[in-house]
Amino acid sequence: MLTLEQLRRDTAFAKERLAHKHFKEVHFVDEIIAIDDQRKSFKGQLDELLAQRNAISKEIGVWMKEGNKEAAEQAKIKIASIKEQAEKLETEVADLEAKQYNMLVQLPNFPNAIVPAGKAAEDNVVAFSVTEFPNLPKNALPHWDLAKKYDLIDFELGNKITGAGFPVYKGKGAALQRALISFFLDKAIEAGYAEVQVPHLVNKDSGFGTGQLPDKEGQMYHVTVDDFYLIPTAEVPITNIYRDEIVEEKNLPIKNVGYTPCFRREAGSYGKDVRGLNRLHQFDKVEIVRIEKPENSYIALDEMLNHVEGLLQALELPYRILRLCGGDMTFSSALTYDFEVFSAAQERWLEVSSVSNFETFQANRLKLRIKDAENKKTLAHTLNGSALALPRILASILENHQTENGIRIPSALVPYTKFEMIS
Repeated sequence: MLTLEQLRRDTAFAKERLAHKHFKEVHFVDEIIAIDDQRKSFKGQLDELLAQRNAISKEIGVWMKEGNKEAAEQAKIKIASIKEQAEKLETEVADLEAKQYNMLVQLPNFPNAIVPAGKAAEDNVVAFSVTEFPNLPKNALPHWDLAKKYDLIDFELGNKITGAGFPVYKGKGAALQRALISFFLDKAIEAGYAEVQVPHLVNKDSGFGTGQLPDKEGQMYHVTVDDFYLIPTAEVPITNIYRDEIVEEKNLPIKNVGYTPCFRREAGSYGKDVRGLNRLHQFDKVEIVRIEKPENSYIALDEMLNHVEGLLQALELPYRILRLCGGDMTFSSALTYDFEVFSAAQERWLEVSSVSNFETFQANRLKLRIKDAENKKTLAHTLNGSALALPRILASILENHQTENGIRIPSALVPYTKFEMIS
């Protein structure tokens, strides 16, 4: 969440940054500041009234001791009047604070200065791309046909059990899925991330803390009886481990990794983008999360990018890295890079990871602060990244490593799968 200080420090800059993210209600900035000015005025009047009340209360005690009951009674009448005025002002101040807060939580994070201008995915900037692509056999198949041919994934069975977007992995398909999860976790642990296992449902406070609520409630599955939400990503529960925490500076950086299933309604998705594993309602993902000092967070972001890039190289997949434009970024992000793998059989790029720096935006909502050696407290910077999301990685392995004799397993995965080919 943005702060009043950020809006007041440079109002023109705040408006420009929000407009860069294509936030339609930029006028909120002026309105929030005007509300705050009015709140301060009322608060000043309230403080003055309370000071008058305290002074008169002391006088009443003196008059009572002196036997001046008439003066004491007049003072009591005056205090009653002050109390009535003060209660009205307290209500006004509370209403203004609530209005101000409700507008503040609707403001997205400021995009970093290097975020490209643009409204949609086609305006993203390619920061890196491989130049060599797999030579597939003649009549190469997309992954949904390969899954059926080798009995790896049953989409129809998942549709029977639950509905579209809930596949059933079978045999070597399930083994490959499990191998990828273990491989991603092991690589993150080698890189210094501490593994955590977290709940798959979260409460509203957790959804608010990382910015999913109130921004994305329509895309989350809601357990209405208990008022819980199924997690759209492990980022939510892992980052919320540190909600309402003061972290000692000496303990930074904090690096966590966790595997969870993820649940997304994907309302409005249709067409070729949803075929096979391209877009699911339930999928598996390994997530890395970092808590950093502000001055170190962009160094940490580069480290996370290198980590994800190393995973894709180990899996021998063609990939590219995109720096997202303002209009394609999430509500909470200050800077996001997407990794995409090339689906040779579908002849299109598929997103497999997003790596983001949220700067202080999530930390302010989470009330996550750093305490230095002098007991000074500042907001932390939070970062997270997919390392990696499995469905499209699995799809890309099937498609990019298909041969005339079957599907070759990348050598880095063979110790996990215990087989080198799917045939």
